[in-house]
Amino acid sequence: MKNKKLLDEFNINSSEDKNPIINDYDVFSDKSLLDELRKKIIENIIDNKIANKDLSDDFINDEIDHVLNGRDLTNLERSHIYNMIDNEINGYGPLNELLNDPNISEIMVNGPSEVYVEIDGKLLRDDTVSFINSEHILRIIQKMVQPLGKTIDSVNPMVDSRLADGSRINAIIPPLSVNGPILTIRKFKKNLSSVEDLLRNGTLTRDMAVFLECCVKAKLNIIVCGGTGSGKTTILNILSSFIGDSERVITIEDAAELRLSQSHVIPLETRVTNYDAAGEVTMRDLVRNSLRMRPDRIIVGEVRGSEAFDMLQAMNTGHEGSLTTLHANGAVDALNRLETMVLMGNMEIPVLAIRDYIKNAIDIVINVERLSDGRRKITSINEITGINENGEIDIREIFAFKQTGLTLNNEVIGEFKLHNYLPIVYEKIKNKGFDELNEIFKKVNNPNNNKHKYNKQKNKK
Repeated sequence: MKNKKLLDEFNINSSEDKNPIINDYDVFSDKSLLDELRKKIIENIIDNKIANKDLSDDFINDEIDHVLNGRDLTNLERSHIYNMIDNEINGYGPLNELLNDPNISEIMVNGPSEVYVEIDGKLLRDDTVSFINSEHILRIIQKMVQPLGKTIDSVNPMVDSRLADGSRINAIIPPLSVNGPILTIRKFKKNLSSVEDLLRNGTLTRDMAVFLECCVKAKLNIIVCGGTGSGKTTILNILSSFIGDSERVITIEDAAELRLSQSHVIPLETRVTNYDAAGEVTMRDLVRNSLRMRPDRIIVGEVRGSEAFDMLQAMNTGHEGSLTTLHANGAVDALNRLETMVLMGNMEIPVLAIRDYIKNAIDIVINVERLSDGRRKITSINEITGINENGEIDIREIFAFKQTGLTLNNEVIGEFKLHNYLPIVYEKIKNKGFDELNEIFKKVNNPNNNKHKYNKQKNKK
C-alpha cells in the first residue's frame, strides 16, 4: 500500500498561501483614494517643516486622524496608512520593505508604479510597492543623498551616493531621464563578509582562497575585473580583510562602499562640482594626495580614467599590495582597458613603455563573472609573466572555472581547475615567508588532482 503524506490524509492544500503579500492595490480597491490620503498626510507634515524631526507615534496618529476624519476606513486600511506614513517619516517610504529584505540584492525604480528587484541574480517586477507620483520618487532620492551633502536637481540631474550601510545609490532625473526620476540601489551584501561565505556559495575553492590570501599578505598588486553586478566590490572587500591590522590603509572611492575591519583605515571619497562649477575633487586628485599620507596600502574602489597612471606609478614606487577593480570582460580586456586609461591622461608615453609599466606594477588579475543562473564566481586567476616578442603583455592562468553544462533547472554545472603550472609569484610569496602554498602547488605535477568538481546540487545541505 502506498504511504500517504500527512497533508493528503487530512485533505490540506499545501499550495494555499496563508500569509499572502498585501500590496497597495489589495488593501485599497480605490487606488486613487490611497494616493490622495498618502499625499495629503505627507505634504501636511512637509508643509509644517517637521519631516526631519523624531516624531512620536502619537503625533503620527494625530496627523492621520486629522486627514482621515469623516472617512470610513477599515482597521486594515488605517494600519496600512500608518505604516506607510511611518516609513515616509523615519525611512525611505515605499522602499523600506525592499531595503530590509535580505534576499533582494538590487532595487530599480523606473516610475511610480514600476519597481523591479533582483533576487538570486533574477530580475523581477515587484507590484507590492508604489509611489504617489514622480515628485514622490524625487523626494525620496533627495532624502537619501542629502546626508552626504549631495544634491540632485535640474542643474545637477545625476548623482552617485550611498546609504549608511554602504548600499550604492545612482539616480538620474529630467531633463536627462525622459520618463521621470530613475533610481537604482545596489544593496550592501551583509551575508558576504568573509571568505568562508564565498566558499559556502561556491564562488571559489579553498585552494583559490588560500592562494589569494597569500597574495594579499605578501603585498602583491591585484586587479579585480568583471562586468556590472558581477561582485567585484564584494571580492575587493574580502581581499582587503586579509590585510594586517598594523598597516595604514587608504581607500579611495566615488561612493564609499568598502567596509574594512582594520583599525587604521582612512577612507577618502570624491566630490562633484557645486553650483559654481567649482570644488570638484576627482579620483586622480585623491590618488595623488594619498601618496603624501604615508600609506602602507592603497585601495582604489574602481579605476576608470586618467587616475590609472597615478595608481600604476604608486605601485611602481614602493606602494606594494595595492588593490583595485575595473570593468572588463576578462583579464586580457582588463589590461587593454588599463592601457587605454593611461592614454586618457594625455601622457605622451609610448605604448610599449605603458605596457612595461603595467607589467612591472600588476602581479595578479582576478576575473569575476555573474553566470547565466545568477550566481557569481571567480572564473579566472591570472598572473602577468612579462612582455612577448610582439610587444604585448603576457598573462598566464593559474586557476579557472569552466562551465560544462546546465541542469534541468538551468543551473550552471562546471569545475574549478588548477592548471599544471607553477606561477612566478609562487617564489615571491615564498620569499616573504608564506609557505601555505607548498601543498597546493605540489598538485601541479599530478593532473588528476587539478580539478575540483562543482555542482550546486551537491552543495545543498
